[in-house]
Amino acid sequence: MFEDSMSENFKHFSVFQGKTVRHKVLSHINDILYSMGHDINEYKLIPENIRPSEIAKDAKDVHFERNIIVSEKDFLLPKRLNVQQLHAYNTIINRVFSGKQGAFFIDGPGVTGKTFLYRALLATTRFQGFIALATATSGVAASILPGGRTAHSRFKMPIDIDDNFCCNISKQSSVARLIRDAKLIVRDEASMAKKNMIEALDAVLRDIMNVDTMFGGKVVVFGGDFRQTLPVVRNGKKEDFIHESLLYSEIWNKLEKLCLSENMRARIDPSFCEYLLRIGNGTEITICEEKIEILDSFVIPFTTEEEFLDALFSVTYPDLHAFFPDSSMIASRVILTTKNDFVNELNNMLITKFPEMSKTFVAVDETIEPSDQSQFEDFLHSLDPPGLPPYKLTLKENCPVILLRNLNPCKGLCNGTRLTCCHFKTHVISAKIESGDLKNTYIFIPRIPLLTSQDEKIPVQFKRTQFPLRMCFAMTINKAQGQTLDFVGIYLREPVFSHGQLYVALSRAKSSNCVKILIRPSTTDSNDDHSTYNVVYDEII
Repeated sequence: MFEDSMSENFKHFSVFQGKTVRHKVLSHINDILYSMGHDINEYKLIPENIRPSEIAKDAKDVHFERNIIVSEKDFLLPKRLNVQQLHAYNTIINRVFSGKQGAFFIDGPGVTGKTFLYRALLATTRFQGFIALATATSGVAASILPGGRTAHSRFKMPIDIDDNFCCNISKQSSVARLIRDAKLIVRDEASMAKKNMIEALDAVLRDIMNVDTMFGGKVVVFGGDFRQTLPVVRNGKKEDFIHESLLYSEIWNKLEKLCLSENMRARIDPSFCEYLLRIGNGTEITICEEKIEILDSFVIPFTTEEEFLDALFSVTYPDLHAFFPDSSMIASRVILTTKNDFVNELNNMLITKFPEMSKTFVAVDETIEPSDQSQFEDFLHSLDPPGLPPYKLTLKENCPVILLRNLNPCKGLCNGTRLTCCHFKTHVISAKIESGDLKNTYIFIPRIPLLTSQDEKIPVQFKRTQFPLRMCFAMTINKAQGQTLDFVGIYLREPVFSHGQLYVALSRAKSSNCVKILIRPSTTDSNDDHSTYNVVYDEII
């Protein structure tokens, strides 16, 4: 159907014709699929048997890592480190270049410069011609690091890992070669990873390196902030969240701890930094019903429901018509809330206020078992699982969206990457990356088939073919972890319900004048719009 269109570049820039052009197109598609761990032959759509090129085999992992360019800015970072950062940097770099094993945890609250330190470590290692792997638990955190990938995609691990996990990386594969060649492995946001993910990484590295030494004798640097949200445990209780934390792994006590405490924004807004720490540590003074009082300067007073939300919209996005041409102004602002249902409600309201004509893309829903299709098709259209795009995806040009899958991590397209829609076509959406090292890069997003998660509570598993996007005028607090924004509006229609959520929401802002909170009173006749719950597990802090 699209063979002629996809062949145009090959016909234009080469003397090849006919079957040779077709083979080159298929090989190019296969190389892209191969970079994401797939093969064109597994889809059984073509009669040809297409093999990945030798360049693709290398480019998939080793070639990409060896060709990460160290910017001058990153190269000079070691000269800008504070005393604590420099101590950590020297400790780790000495271990990297001495060839000795090292497993570290960089412990520090937000804005103490953990990412700053990671970038310095990565730049120094790479500048010397060595491979340094930058990974993170979330796609958002990974996109901030040069060459960053989610740990799941880099080490070929399932998202929902169990205790019976075994390494499925062939020792002859390019991934195994990459791991063997790596001098340094960085894993950010380890505090929000389940402990069995860290234990599985230990097992993978031991297996690939063929040594029974912690993390295969590699230098591995973990980092995180246990004041932030913990690993997600579906339908879990407090004890489950705590038990799944890295703190409760046997590995934790074997890690060398390097602490950062100097807040890099303290000189600008010291009182806000101190307030955030009290929120994160659970030491802010409580008032009635174990609630804490929110500072007046943060609060949008409650009036009526309609005026309430309009005030939040106006302060977060002061003039959508004025902001409309400047995508960076919109992408650097967001409304955070606790649940996906509230996110969808806010996004649907804001898209109607946004300029331009809307475009609605309708998905195709198919049951995994073909015999179930006729019975469940209409029902599937009504489902809106959080990990999938909606059945009807309504967007406008220049509206902010978030990517829901790792489309091409090497090109900055990770799960959680924030984008701005530019132009709409039938089969692709042109968009611009708004975060990470590839910010302002223009890319195309295709429609792709997406499967429901095995643990979703739905009566039948199905596949939805749709653009892997959701609007993100608003997003959940958990999804925002790892981002720093110019302005944050917080909508507490219901109080936070999990450890670290209030701390994460507040700490996304750069200063106290860049955050506003809207607290819905628990009853219609209540004026309690200045206090809320702050969930902090003492066992974690």
